[in-house]
Amino acid sequence: MLVVGLTGGIGSGKSTVAGLFAERGVPIIDTDELAREVVAPGTPGLQQLVERFGTAILTPDGELDRRRLRVRIFQDEAARRDVEAILHPLIEARVRERLAPLEAPYALVVIPLLAETGGYPFIEHVLVVDAAPETQIQRVMARDGVDRAAVERILATQADRQRRLALADDVIDGERPLSELRERVAQLDRRYREMARELEGR
Repeated sequence: MLVVGLTGGIGSGKSTVAGLFAERGVPIIDTDELAREVVAPGTPGLQQLVERFGTAILTPDGELDRRRLRVRIFQDEAARRDVEAILHPLIEARVRERLAPLEAPYALVVIPLLAETGGYPFIEHVLVVDAAPETQIQRVMARDGVDRAAVERILATQADRQRRLALADDVIDGERPLSELRERVAQLDRRYREMARELEGR
């Protein structure tokens, strides 16, 4: 099965694009969702985070206080690297588990931090959703109700636009109207199905 990695910066339009592929029957695996699963109460992921950062990162109910941890890693580069070292192998293993039973020409794995973390050797093709930084800032401010400085801090921890585009086999302009995005997704869907047939025929 062909595995396509979908990536892009915060506020670029990844979720919209993934939804359009899902409308066409493409299996979607979202690593943001898996990131929440691997730190659920009782998981080795949460235990490792507590061992590294202490119980201050937990809510009174024993769940991960994602906001508190996020503040911590935005302020401390070493802490961010430690979190990635703990979580990314767990997330990658979970992606493999989700891919294994699928019967489809291809699957789309949404990996927001693909450029930052590398890994995921099973990704054979990379699709980048691209948007100008100012567009990203305005979208996230509107979506999350945060100020500009908060969004700029997040962007500063992510790979820049050029680094992300350097990974791309295909690019979708995340600033285009929905009708154009739908047309572009249809075009890529046809292409990926053809690539999957070629892969199967090898």
